[in-house]
Amino acid sequence: MKKLVLLGGGHAHVEVLRRFGLSPASGVKLTLVSPDRHTPYSGMLPGLVAGHYRFDECHIDLEPLARYAVTRFLQTSASAIDPERRYITLADGSTVDYDALSIDVGSTPPAHGIAGATGHTIPVRPVKDFLVAWDALLARLRNGDVQSLGMVGGGAAGVEVLLAMEHRITQLRKLHALRFVLVTDTPQLLANHARSVRATLTRNLARKKVEVHCATRIARIETGTLIGENGTRIAADAIFLATGATAPQWLTASGLAVNEEKFININKYLQSTSHSEIFAAGDCATIEGKRYPKSGVYAVRQGPPLAENLRRFLRGEPLVEYTPQQRTLALISTGEQHAIASWGALSVHGNWVWRWKDQIDRKFIAQYRLPWRQQ
Repeated sequence: MKKLVLLGGGHAHVEVLRRFGLSPASGVKLTLVSPDRHTPYSGMLPGLVAGHYRFDECHIDLEPLARYAVTRFLQTSASAIDPERRYITLADGSTVDYDALSIDVGSTPPAHGIAGATGHTIPVRPVKDFLVAWDALLARLRNGDVQSLGMVGGGAAGVEVLLAMEHRITQLRKLHALRFVLVTDTPQLLANHARSVRATLTRNLARKKVEVHCATRIARIETGTLIGENGTRIAADAIFLATGATAPQWLTASGLAVNEEKFININKYLQSTSHSEIFAAGDCATIEGKRYPKSGVYAVRQGPPLAENLRRFLRGEPLVEYTPQQRTLALISTGEQHAIASWGALSVHGNWVWRWKDQIDRKFIAQYRLPWRQQ
């Protein structure tokens, strides 16, 4: 039996499990290692925060999915990989060996360079920890001891989550709205999107009285205060962090080839450039020579070729190429059931865009629930 280990329950790996369930691989023993039983779908996270979805509507239950794929599910985290001896060390010190390994463990917002960030901010990833902190914040709000909320990060994740929090909190407090602050070190929000997208977003933020600070690099965070490199002080009782992505430290120390940003270096086959028996997908990896955003869209698209290449590798067959798309459709939610669609220089917005997004997201989640159906 060949041993295939899936490390992490990310967007690409849920598709690998689904495909191995639809078409089992003879002579292959599968193991899934993930600290969490429920995988959040990133596209629906803002809707969950805003109160539009229940937890079960936007999470994929890995346990029945693993059972469907005849996969041993180890609900624990990994602490190290030994790529030379081909085994993973788990949190309890036990090990799992492999003939082929696939890594899809996501990323976390980088806190380095911001003094005090680790102790005074709530990162939006990992999502499980963020949701626990969000629930705790809602409890504090009911007690009236939070009057302002800040988000550091002006990309899509930071903007969507902040607007989702604003919507939920405004609905809860009604007449007693909080002060919301959005801070980014870039000259403008959503810098990679068209001007029309930024204009629509700016109007939305202004209508909701969100205080925006662009071109403001945060150097230090103290209790209740963001401090910029230029000395600017911005008050916020609760501070969230959505400043890009970085790979887990234990992963970068594994001896695998990584790029300058410490993400696993992979080739056009989603295969480690230093260890051919290791594959990687999602935010924790980057294709050598390619630049594309750390977005769930790419992780989802990597699922099918990853599943195919894992089968082919174990059979000793030629691998198939994956090329990241140059342009993707971005559907950016704005708190209430309203969204902006962005495609290159084109954009539209409205409640109908949110309903369209909702249909796409629900269809994605439905693939990983009974009854199973081939897509």
